[in-house]
Amino acid sequence: MLKRFSQARPFATLGIVAAAWFVLPVFAKALLRAGFYEFTAPFPVAASYARDLQYIWSLRLHTNLQLIEAGRDLERLNGFYEYSVQQNTALQSEISNLEEALHLPPLPRYRMETARVAQRDFTGWWQRLVIRKGRNFGITAGSPVIFTGGVVGRVAEVHAFTSVVELVSSPDFRVAALIDGDARPLSFQGGINRPFAPARGSIEFVPLDIAVQASAPRRLVTSGLGGVFPAGLTIGQVTGIDPSTDGLFKTGTVSLDPRLAGLTEVTVLVLPDEGVRSQPLNSPSELRSWDLTP
Repeated sequence: MLKRFSQARPFATLGIVAAAWFVLPVFAKALLRAGFYEFTAPFPVAASYARDLQYIWSLRLHTNLQLIEAGRDLERLNGFYEYSVQQNTALQSEISNLEEALHLPPLPRYRMETARVAQRDFTGWWQRLVIRKGRNFGITAGSPVIFTGGVVGRVAEVHAFTSVVELVSSPDFRVAALIDGDARPLSFQGGINRPFAPARGSIEFVPLDIAVQASAPRRLVTSGLGGVFPAGLTIGQVTGIDPSTDGLFKTGTVSLDPRLAGLTEVTVLVLPDEGVRSQPLNSPSELRSWDLTP
C-alpha cells in the first residue's frame, strides 16, 4: 500500500499544482509569467555576449593582407554612404518644403535603435526572435523592425532588457503591401515555414489584371497604410499569382529574403514622443552609427 502511494505521489502533486494554477487569478498568472521570463532572460543574453566575444577574438586570426583588403572595401562603402547621406538630406529638405507649402501633416520620423539578436528558438525558427534591448532603451510594443534587406517583423513583447520580435515569416504577421510599380494595396501574411527551409508568405486581394511569373518576380513593399511600417520597405519577391476561389481577386506566393535566417543585428524603428519630431541624419558618422547591416 505504501509503495503504491509513493508511486502515485508525483501525479497527485502535479494535479494539485494544476488545480492551483487553474484557480489562480489572471493578474497573478501574468505576474508569475513575467517574473519567470525576467529571471531567465540573463541566460540567453549572456550567451549572446559570449558569441560576440568569440567572434571578435576570431577576427584577430586574420592576416594583415586581409585587414588591408577589408579596410579598402570599407572605405569604398563609406564613400557610397556619404553620397547617400547628401541625397537623403536634399530629399528630406524637399519633403519638408512640400509639407509646408501644401499644409500637409508631417510624416512620422522614427528613432532608429540598433539591437543584437540574443536568441532564436529552433522550434519556431521562422516565428520569433529575441533582441538585447527592451524598456531600458525605450522600445515599445508594435514597433517595426527592419534590416538592410527590408522588413524583419514587429515587436510583440517588451521586457526590461529584452524584446520579442514577431518575424515577417510568421503566420500571425499581417501588413498592407504594394507590388512595386502598382498603387493598389494588397494584404500580406506570413506562412507556416519549416526550420531552415526557405521562408515564404502569401498575398491576397490581388487585382485580376496583375500577372507575375516565377522567371520575372516582382518586389513587394510596404504600403504605409496603418501607420506602423513606413512606405517602400521591401517585404519579399512575388514569385507567382493564381486566381482565388471567389474569382474576384488573385492570390500569390512571396519569397522572403534568405538573410532573415542568419540575422545577428536588427534595427527597431521607435516613434519619438508625441509632439517631438526627430531630425534626419546629416553626417556620414551618424549614418554609420545607425548602420542597418546585420
